[in-house]
Amino acid sequence: MEEKFENLNELVELFERNKKQYHTKIYDEANTRTDFIDKFFELLDWDVRNEQGYSETYREVVREDKVSIEGKQKAPDYSFRIGGMRKFFVEAKKPSVNIKDDPNPAFQVRRYGYTAKLPLSILTDFEEFAVYDTRIKPSKNDKASTARIFYCSFDEYKKNFDFIFNTFSKEAILKGSFDLFVQENKNKKGTSEVDKELLKLIENWRESLAKNIALRNGDLKLREVNTAVQKIIDRIIFLRIAEDKEIEPYEQLLNISKKENVYKELVLLFEKANDKYNSGLFLNQTWLNEIKIDDKTCIDIIKALYYPECPYEFSILPVEILGNIYEKFLGK
Repeated sequence: MEEKFENLNELVELFERNKKQYHTKIYDEANTRTDFIDKFFELLDWDVRNEQGYSETYREVVREDKVSIEGKQKAPDYSFRIGGMRKFFVEAKKPSVNIKDDPNPAFQVRRYGYTAKLPLSILTDFEEFAVYDTRIKPSKNDKASTARIFYCSFDEYKKNFDFIFNTFSKEAILKGSFDLFVQENKNKKGTSEVDKELLKLIENWRESLAKNIALRNGDLKLREVNTAVQKIIDRIIFLRIAEDKEIEPYEQLLNISKKENVYKELVLLFEKANDKYNSGLFLNQTWLNEIKIDDKTCIDIIKALYYPECPYEFSILPVEILGNIYEKFLGK
């Protein structure tokens, strides 16, 4: 441990000496990761560079490929894993970012952790180190301090290193210290699991869509209304997930919501999807294509699937969560 303290002091002193330079525009996030964040987590005994040569399935630290779409980052910088299972995310920023007070990076890392159903995630630029309880559903109006359960600056690393090592090191994960910390810091107020929240959201859509379809299409039987609701919601969610996984153009649904006759535009998109995916999900049915739905009903559903309304990052939403949701959804 003494050697780790020495290496930590070297990093802290290096940052202190060149602090002004690190706050300039030319010093970016990639440099921060290479110069400081990678080395910091190596002090916690993580194989950041996969020097053990593990297969991609079992490597300890996965550097997510970051894709920028209209300025929106689509994946966390690091995923720390044991046996291929994610334990926590780390989102890296450059030192010029104000981690303590800026709500945007906090919302970002909380969104990732909450969607992936991870209890804790870390936001850091090395100069600052913040831990968030990502069981708490993030909101666009939250302050940077919301759900933050630990914070320190780089000059406080030495006095906090025992805590950080005993919570986030590879050894801490394997010996159960991380899980113990998670349980001890479970915030009963405001915590809710992502599958329960997403199910609640889908149920709200189902109710509003069913009421509107029944109102605007008096000739439909109850069974047909329920079928229409299920198919439309299934299709929209599938296409939205495909956007975040870069299979479909990002914001194509959102762009449709800005047009007139939104449902007719959706039908055209569904027809293209049927040709592309050739699956029963988008099977062309004349009666379903011709039903009338008010624009506002469709717009409300679509907007709820995008930042800043949406707290979920669909590219990292575990597939088993969707399976559980749909079991409950279809059972209603």
